[in-house]
Amino acid sequence: MEIEFEYELHPDLKELEWLLGTWEGDGIGDYPTIEKFRFAQQLTLRHVGKPYLIHESRTWLLDEEFKRGRVLAVETGFWRVPGGGREVELLLSHPTGIQEIYLGEVTFNQVQLATDAVVRTATAKEVTGGKRLYGLFPATEDGAERDLGWVHEMAAEGQELQVHLSAQLKRVPGVTGSEYRP
Repeated sequence: MEIEFEYELHPDLKELEWLLGTWEGDGIGDYPTIEKFRFAQQLTLRHVGKPYLIHESRTWLLDEEFKRGRVLAVETGFWRVPGGGREVELLLSHPTGIQEIYLGEVTFNQVQLATDAVVRTATAKEVTGGKRLYGLFPATEDGAERDLGWVHEMAAEGQELQVHLSAQLKRVPGVTGSEYRP
């Protein structure tokens, strides 16, 4: 028997409500230390009535026929908006031994963030900084659901901060981000 709970969004998160749900799509990855690649992504942002959003992202390598291959990356974390204003915190954890804390600001359907801290294990890649931008594409005349775009800039392996990943994601219909299934 599956138990399902529905929660009301915590008032502090009102500015991030537009991010809620599951988003899927594809993107491009590139960096001076690797070959350019295409990837598929699933990003879920949900809540449980507390003053944070739960962030879960998975990416897969896409082959020449745009079929999913091996898993590339997984990240989990939390979005916080202390006091319900426009200042945003994003805490991310990666199974590669990297933990990131981003600070930023939300403006109408857009969030810009930069790392405040990057911590890594002795065996993790040398990542020293990052920036992220999440935003909804402009509305279309036909009133279709707006896509979510995001860009990740990274400073790593002796390289300066530069674009590493970008993607365009579509909201999965019927997934609101307020469901919790233990």
